[in-house]
Amino acid sequence: MWTRGQLKSNARINMKRNYWSCVAVAFIMSILEGAGAIGGARNGSQSAISEDGHSFESYHSMEIAVPAVATAIIAIVAVLLVFGILLNIFIGNVLRIGANKFFVQNRTEIVRTGTIFDGFRSGHYGNIVLTMFLKDLYVTLWTFVLIIPGIIKELEYMMVPYILAENPGMGQREAFEISRRMMDGEKWNAFVLQLSFIGWYLLSGITCGIVGIFYVNPYVEATMAELYAHNKGKAFHEGYIH
Repeated sequence: MWTRGQLKSNARINMKRNYWSCVAVAFIMSILEGAGAIGGARNGSQSAISEDGHSFESYHSMEIAVPAVATAIIAIVAVLLVFGILLNIFIGNVLRIGANKFFVQNRTEIVRTGTIFDGFRSGHYGNIVLTMFLKDLYVTLWTFVLIIPGIIKELEYMMVPYILAENPGMGQREAFEISRRMMDGEKWNAFVLQLSFIGWYLLSGITCGIVGIFYVNPYVEATMAELYAHNKGKAFHEGYIH
């Protein structure tokens, strides 16, 4: 049985051994994962009002302009939303596989930063895209039902990106099944492990992301790779992977 202290201690050791590459890979992932959540639109309007401020023309112009501006804003937001979803499906998820591979391999060797692009070079790009898309879809659908089932599904499929990182050609059903078995009895502990970084995230926010870039993000990535390594060892011991 693993402990949070054990995973985090190992993660710090592994991160320090290849520090700048860890920072670079985690930074790339933070940028991509943040891109889909950032959106904004600015608008401004000017209206010519008569000296008494109650001209019919100004009110009539506003009646036309306000719906037009609102429609334009909605259209822009919709385009950004679609772009963010497509970016995540076809690029972000594939880079996530490469990042996970980097941090898993970094446990035992010095890994090059370019490993983050291995998902594109694996020869199984289509399988990676489809499997990760289905994972995200299942979690989203369960979240629509209720928040808690969505969280449980997210934890249940937590190991899928790591499994694909080492086995990019593995079929969707097998990857999901292995992840479910790996996380059997581990979901609550994994959830608490994630919550244990809240203080670090707050510190990152206070420092405008500086602490996040140079410490927190690679630290979290390395810790989650340690969790996968433990679950993988358990899977070998129980005989459902070889």
